[in-house]
Amino acid sequence: MVIVGHVDHGKSTIVGRLLADTNALPEGKLEAVRRECLRTDKPFEYAFLLDALSDEQDQGITIDTARVFFKTNARDYIIIDAPGHIEFLKNMISGAARAEAAVLVIDAKEGVRENSRRHGYILSMLGIRQVVVCVNKMDLVNFDEAVFRRIEQEYRAFLTEIGAVSPERFIPISGMQGDNLASRSDKTPWYDGPTLLEMLDTFQKAPPKVDRPLRMPVQAVYKFTNQGDDRRIIAGRIESGRVKVGDKVVFTPSNKITYVKSIEGFNTESRDEVEAGWSTGFTLAEELYITRGQVMSHVERAPLVSTRLRANIIWLGRKSFEPGRDYKLKLHTAAVPVRIHRINKVIDASEAGSQLDKRRVDRHDVADLVLETQSPVAFDTVGDNEASGRFVIVDGYEIAGGGIIVSAEEEERDELRFEARMRDFHWVKGGVTASQRAERHGHPAALVMFVGGAKTGKHGYARALENALFESGRNAYMLDGTNVLLGIDADLHFVDATQRELVRRFAEVAHLLLDAGMLVVSTTNAIGLADYADVQALLGDATSIVVDVDPEGKSTAPCDLRIRGNEPEAQVIAQIVDLLGKRQITQG
Repeated sequence: MVIVGHVDHGKSTIVGRLLADTNALPEGKLEAVRRECLRTDKPFEYAFLLDALSDEQDQGITIDTARVFFKTNARDYIIIDAPGHIEFLKNMISGAARAEAAVLVIDAKEGVRENSRRHGYILSMLGIRQVVVCVNKMDLVNFDEAVFRRIEQEYRAFLTEIGAVSPERFIPISGMQGDNLASRSDKTPWYDGPTLLEMLDTFQKAPPKVDRPLRMPVQAVYKFTNQGDDRRIIAGRIESGRVKVGDKVVFTPSNKITYVKSIEGFNTESRDEVEAGWSTGFTLAEELYITRGQVMSHVERAPLVSTRLRANIIWLGRKSFEPGRDYKLKLHTAAVPVRIHRINKVIDASEAGSQLDKRRVDRHDVADLVLETQSPVAFDTVGDNEASGRFVIVDGYEIAGGGIIVSAEEEERDELRFEARMRDFHWVKGGVTASQRAERHGHPAALVMFVGGAKTGKHGYARALENALFESGRNAYMLDGTNVLLGIDADLHFVDATQRELVRRFAEVAHLLLDAGMLVVSTTNAIGLADYADVQALLGDATSIVVDVDPEGKSTAPCDLRIRGNEPEAQVIAQIVDLLGKRQITQG
């Protein structure tokens, strides 16, 4: 449970008083703090029971989150005391992101303030549905019911306006004097609701993570060779669910399916079953090429896959979050380039929830928008699984924003992606695995795709690259679009209505060559940069690099390398080989 609110509204005092009134403090702690206050000539405050940092006591604010433990007859609690100052909003979000319920504190004398509103929106954005609002410091307004009712009415209206969750209860309290915290106050005869402690005990505990669908984002893949150990271990933390040896699992978004051969641990015996909360490793029945960022699940309850995610975000970056710029999305262990696809609305959560008329997201703004990743990612909505439904956005080297995934946004490639998933689920495998082919060839499969207008030099670069790769011992093949048109596409007429079918067939041919473990260098006039995402949707997670040959240099569409077409072949080849090396395809 997290406790949030505007700075100086009394969060730490409430928690300190709760600890004292429920006898949850270590023996002698309360007396020690009182003695220290006498020694330093400071008035005693219950907040001192929590503020461990000297800066916090000196400045009278909470800087970082603090975790405290206490229990009632009903259950054990972990309270996260989150800072209320706007400069420490990241810390507040970090603390709240781990909570199942929230207590939001509003000062009765000051009323609803900037961070009261902002924190209300953030709680809703993080998917926290169990919220109680404490109107604190009622002693400073003589426990006036009218003050309490006015704040309740104002704050409920604000939350309704921004579409946030409505609190289950408003409670008039005095953290300093203990009114309506652990015991009912005789100073609020007009209030007939529960105390804060009684209210907390009504909150529902979230279902155990082990009962949810299996989710294990791949953290790393280890290969040991000492003393004849040839295990290839897929490692990660199981965020939810459980899995046992012999289970059929799928890795998303690659759609690679196999069985769990063994469950491994460091300096421990192998085990037959493991569940949420464990960081562990697996060996698989087949040597699959698995990479960091994929999610292991059971086939029947796999995560969503898309390049478009509808999300709620809060932006904390010094520079604005703007369409047309590239950022990095970090979602579980995946990190992929991302852009704003569409801004639905930007809200000033510090004011009356007003919608702002602008097409960017500034610092401390919150927004409802659609993000588009450069390649498909596996995820869940936050309501289904918070571990794979929350993300951060990196601008340069700085975490600049964070949010939750509300839904998968429909896009035109869903049909292709579904086709690829069904194809991969039922793919009849040969006797040689992708890893065996990679070991034989010295590299895994990958596609380098040259796109651009006719007569821009694509074919020359592709031939030179194929030759360079082949001469360096790689298993390379040039797939020219003309050859596909003359053969497998010979029954198609070249009109707009068949463009998607042209792309689909081209990608399926490329998929076969990639399945054979080859480095495919493609060039075609029939498929442009706008079609590249369709090709990706059909290739799954196969490594692909797109090179846009743009003589005028006007294109701003995302690609891996953009050239004018007048660069020396050796220079272009060196750049592409460098890209392949960075993607761990070719080394040396």
